Formats: sequence, structure tokens, C-alpha cells
Amino acid sequence: MVWKMMLASAATMAMRVVPPNLLSGNTMPPLVTAPMGEMEMTPAPINPAWVLSGDPQARAAEHSRSPDDAALTAVWDCTDGSFRWYFPWDETVLILEGTVHVTAADGSTRTLKTGDIAYFAGDTWATWQVEGYVRKIAFLRRPFPKPLAAAIRIKRFLTSGGSVGLAA
Repeated sequence: MVWKMMLASAATMAMRVVPPNLLSGNTMPPLVTAPMGEMEMTPAPINPAWVLSGDPQARAAEHSRSPDDAALTAVWDCTDGSFRWYFPWDETVLILEGTVHVTAADGSTRTLKTGDIAYFAGDTWATWQVEGYVRKIAFLRRPFPKPLAAAIRIKRFLTSGGSVGLAA
């Protein structure tokens, strides 16, 4: 079983160096741009069971999606209200407009306002309290399965000479 997992991890890591469009036939352009004001915002309803107070109305517009479906960039906005939110993917947000008070599952709280950047780990919950209105850009990345993520960290550690910081 261990050998099968190691072989599967090695094959997956090898596949990551092959351009995704070579395997999938996807011919996505190397650069995707869009004026934010021209992106069509469509309703993205919040699960009613997650709403704690108010009547928050959310909308979203997808900007781009990677060919392997592991990354997504979108614009999202929401009106006044409080709700719990589940993050199935890792998500980094840049607040474009407005203010939101966020309480993470561990009880830590932050107030995010225009210009702030925040990271939410995948498979976690947070409570959002939107004051009036908030608009964000969301960069989402599907986390690797834990065994594969561990193999990648080990490979990076071994090939970097033991360095664990960000590459220049």
C-alpha cells in the first residue's frame, strides 16, 4: 500500500511539470484580463441555514479558472448581514470596497477593510459580519491531498538545501 501511495505521489508530481493544456487539450490563453466594471455579477445566494442576521445578498463573477480546475479567481460582493461561511478551498481575498468583521473557527477576529488582504485555509468556517457592503477579489486554490502535499514539501525541502522560505 505504501509503495502504491509513493508511486501515485511521484506520478502526480511528475504530471505537475507537464503543462496542463498538453494533457487536457485546453487552449486557455496565457493571459486573461477583464475590466472589473464589465464583469457580469450574478446572484450567488448564501445558504439560508448559514445566515445569522439580516438579509445578506451576495453576487459573484468568475474571472478565470485554471485548466486543471485547481485554481479560480473571482469578484464577489455582499450586502449588510451576518453569516457563517465554509471555505472548501484555500482562499486569499483582497478587499476592494467596504468593511467586514471576520471571526475564524478558533475565535480570532479581524476587521478587513479596503486594501486589506486575508487568507482563509481550506476546509474551515468563519463568521462574516458585513457592514453595509463589501466587495472582494477572491483567489481560490484547491488544496492537494495531504499525502501529496507532504511529498511536495519534502521534495522542496530537499531540493532547496533545507531552506523553507519563499523563493525570490
